[in-house]
Amino acid sequence: MEDYDGPEDVVRRSRPEVPVTCFRPAALKSAARWFLHNFPGKTLYAVKANPDPFVLAGLFEAGITHFDAASLPEIEQVSTLCPGAHIAFMHPVKSRHAIEHAYFDYGVRDFSFDSLAELDKIVATTGNSKDLGLLLRLAVPNVNAEMPLNDKFGCLPAQALALLRAARKVSARLGICFHVGSQTMNPDAYVTALGLCGDIMRQMPRTAVDIIDIGGGFPSAYPDMTPPPLSEYKAAIERGLDALPHPNRYEFWCEPGRALVAECTSVLVKVELRKGDVLYINDGTYGSLFDAGHMGFRYPVRLIRPTPDAVSAAGITPAVQIAGTKPAGGRKSALKPFRFYGPTCDSIDYMPGPFFLPDNIGEGDYIEIGQLGAYGNAMRTGFNGFSAHEIVSVKTPPVVSMYADTTETTDDPEFCVA
Repeated sequence: MEDYDGPEDVVRRSRPEVPVTCFRPAALKSAARWFLHNFPGKTLYAVKANPDPFVLAGLFEAGITHFDAASLPEIEQVSTLCPGAHIAFMHPVKSRHAIEHAYFDYGVRDFSFDSLAELDKIVATTGNSKDLGLLLRLAVPNVNAEMPLNDKFGCLPAQALALLRAARKVSARLGICFHVGSQTMNPDAYVTALGLCGDIMRQMPRTAVDIIDIGGGFPSAYPDMTPPPLSEYKAAIERGLDALPHPNRYEFWCEPGRALVAECTSVLVKVELRKGDVLYINDGTYGSLFDAGHMGFRYPVRLIRPTPDAVSAAGITPAVQIAGTKPAGGRKSALKPFRFYGPTCDSIDYMPGPFFLPDNIGEGDYIEIGQLGAYGNAMRTGFNGFSAHEIVSVKTPPVVSMYADTTETTDDPEFCVA
């Protein structure tokens, strides 16, 4: 992976013709450090958010030694890149083939389930082993999440007691896990979910449950989504954990994905054509911008022009202006809301935004799109032949950060950085 000072250095040195992923190792380490220092238990990285080898290896080097895998290929990849790592197979519905190879070939011992049929499958496929960690996936309210996840998986609280009792008989360690939904904007969602866990656990013997896994849902900052500080999530989770019966006897897990990796990469795209307020760019919903199209995410953006002279002629400082901020000298450049179309011939390759950029942007300009470390390259396809992309390492900080010492916020819709 080639090293650059920053995305503008990439543009001016190489004028890339394909999308470029700009990896920020320092941002990855900052996020890992926060969870390792602030969560009162084990942090399992949710591999699905970004399985790129440099991300997995970077997290492992930063001290994340526990991983939440959802498939056999994810387990294989973590085992190869992170020798000795603890891997939990937390997909609530797994094939017998995947369970067998995870257990016998990769030493996976912890599995989630949300039904009696899945529990029986795990036990039978592992040969009635006596060393299983079994975690029941509980359905909890997802009302505070941008993307609810409680329809597909999770048993209802009324069903949980019988399933936990059945699992206790065949497990070495028994746990309860849940997911409050992706991009959870209210920290009290964890308090509510932990309260449901507590209600169930009070109906069981003191020694019945060994692990409480609060799952993922930790947010990142986007132009139209400014979550509370992570310190408020920490405080809420601690309140919820303290309210559990016998709070000091459990092992606590969490499974952050987006919050660990969103800031560690951005993507540089090239403007191929402008039609009014529409920009045709060389990446899209079949590439790294799936969430911008299908989920309506507005990512932080900034214009980068190929040469300092071109930037100056456009009335933007050579330092590269971030949309919505004031350039040197105090003058704010004129901004305009834009929509994006990706490079494929499919009309659903469309990102409505709005993305606020200088109003004189045009063909040949580049745009840095931030917060794509989560579900960016992980969602990339080769549709229409547009699969080529590059990966570089950069030193500059992320466009937006939840981990900065100070964070500025504003209600101005043109302000594209938190």
